[in-house]
Amino acid sequence: MTNTLYDALIAPHAQSDRPFMEIDDGTILSYAAFVRRAAQLAHVLVGAGVTPGDRVVVQAPKVADAIALYAACVQAGAVYLPLNTAYTQAELSYFIEDASPRIVVCDSKDEAALTTLCAPFGATVLTLGADGTGTLPAAADTAPDQFETVARGPEDLAALLYTSGTTGRSKGAMLSHKNLLSNARALTDLWEITDQDRLIHALPIFHTHGLFVAMNTSLLAGAQVRFMAAFKPDAIIAEIPKSTLLMGVPTFYTRLLNDAHLTRDLCKNMRLFVSGSAPLLAETHTAFSDRTGHHILERYGMTETNMITSNPYNGDRIAGTVGYPLPGTEVVITNPDTGAPLPAGEIGMIEVRGDNVFQGYRNMPEKTAEELRDTGFFMTGDLGIQADDGRISIVGRQKDLIISGGYNIYPKEIEDVINDIDGVLESAVFGVPHADFGESVLAAVVLEQGTALDSDAIAAKVEPLLARFKHPRRYILCDALPRNTMGKVQKNVLRDTYGA
Repeated sequence: MTNTLYDALIAPHAQSDRPFMEIDDGTILSYAAFVRRAAQLAHVLVGAGVTPGDRVVVQAPKVADAIALYAACVQAGAVYLPLNTAYTQAELSYFIEDASPRIVVCDSKDEAALTTLCAPFGATVLTLGADGTGTLPAAADTAPDQFETVARGPEDLAALLYTSGTTGRSKGAMLSHKNLLSNARALTDLWEITDQDRLIHALPIFHTHGLFVAMNTSLLAGAQVRFMAAFKPDAIIAEIPKSTLLMGVPTFYTRLLNDAHLTRDLCKNMRLFVSGSAPLLAETHTAFSDRTGHHILERYGMTETNMITSNPYNGDRIAGTVGYPLPGTEVVITNPDTGAPLPAGEIGMIEVRGDNVFQGYRNMPEKTAEELRDTGFFMTGDLGIQADDGRISIVGRQKDLIISGGYNIYPKEIEDVINDIDGVLESAVFGVPHADFGESVLAAVVLEQGTALDSDAIAAKVEPLLARFKHPRRYILCDALPRNTMGKVQKNVLRDTYGA
């Protein structure tokens, strides 16, 4: 029986005793042991009533069995639905009602609350704790370690991932076997990942970056994974000399730069540092390069598309850009109002088409029709520019575009100017309602420690560099910018906080 994703990522390792995952306590799981564990978990799923196409919700700690559960869902033909471990009961209620899962896997400490929550929806609750114990692993321990793989084709769903929902209800993006495998193949080839690599994995696994970019490429290539429960700079520093890859978010790199142990000599065995999920400041890119001799590779993707573009592995990695469309992926920049393609150098909507583009939003046909064209192009909601050579730069989200007095104002342009001021650590520019102009420009600014800058000093430095209509009407000095778990600045929170 053929199963598109399982046959490519997991089945080839059934007889391999090579190390796959090393966890925090030093335990090393071989590839063959991982395949056997996935089979045991697949038996538990089917025994609990899971049939092909059923959703399995997972809101559990980052442990090895959570990755094996992902593999088990693929093998059993189920749809894997990971959820942020920070979601509240109220948020979980929406996801569970919308997804109608057969099984919900939760942290052992949440069993009572989730059992009550799931009762009206008929979902079975299994547990998986941070210490690796729970009703799910206990059942798997006594199950057979061979499982007859369920047939699944390229168009069958493998995963359901909900968007962050910063505007309105979260949307469940339906991802097929083809969507996930095509992206894993493109990234593995582009980044030259092989079975000689060792990846430091400190990302969450409820998100595209940590689950699909990191784990799918490692499985496809047969790479080793140093699987960390959480990001800890000291632990990363300790692993760098033994590793070749690190996939992270910008916060990883800014915190590593605060450690004097980060040097060229420490990083001499490293092959590649990847950053994504949030914009990487040019200053971070430069500082990291100066300190380590490595140019961070920035890439760009979304829940609905997996990865879309990447700076080159061999070639210039230019700070502030996200590189070129991946092989097999088409990107066009269009007029947001008309959908007409725009020439190089003009700001417009980023649209993407390819095998990586999702199948639509669950239970939201109208929303799917709004964002997924009949031609197969998905309207990302991101604004960008494409250079003559095809390189893409992100300007910002369309929803973050500020229209003041009839002028279009792109926050990133202003943020770049503010961030270049000595003493500024980072900034976020956003719009709030204004009676006369429609919207007014505000800037939240985080200063470096010990800096004596004030709002007037920042305004004075910005004034000669930007047209008057782009000047922030207020500078808000704050200790930190609000961010989600993947490090993205939550401008909706800023707008809500300062909108009045």
